[in-house]
Amino acid sequence: MQALLENFGLVANGTLLPGFVFGIVHVSLVIIGFYSGWSINRFLKITSKGYISGIIGASLAHVIADLIASILDPSMRARTLGIVIGGLIPLLLIPLLEKYVTKSKDHIVIGDHEDIKKDLEGEHHH
Repeated sequence: MQALLENFGLVANGTLLPGFVFGIVHVSLVIIGFYSGWSINRFLKITSKGYISGIIGASLAHVIADLIASILDPSMRARTLGIVIGGLIPLLLIPLLEKYVTKSKDHIVIGDHEDIKKDLEGEHHH
């Protein structure tokens, strides 16, 4: 196994590439979460808007995955607190985004409606 990891450049001088364990653990936890149906937003019944629970739940799930992954990766352990705090701070943007970004069932990106409308109008004039 050591030789295989060295061949892929994941082990150098007898140690794993820094962050390698973090990456595997983090993404594995996210995949297990999706496939198991385990979801933090099930516990977040604090809002009537389901999509807000989903956003908060997905974000917190990533922070928890970051926490576990950084604790398990010796090269990332010293960064654990910064990773977790850095992952929580963007949650503070949610109320601002809720207030100032208009959403509809078809609205994905700000300005996408205008671009799609222009594209559709352009097709009709050919």
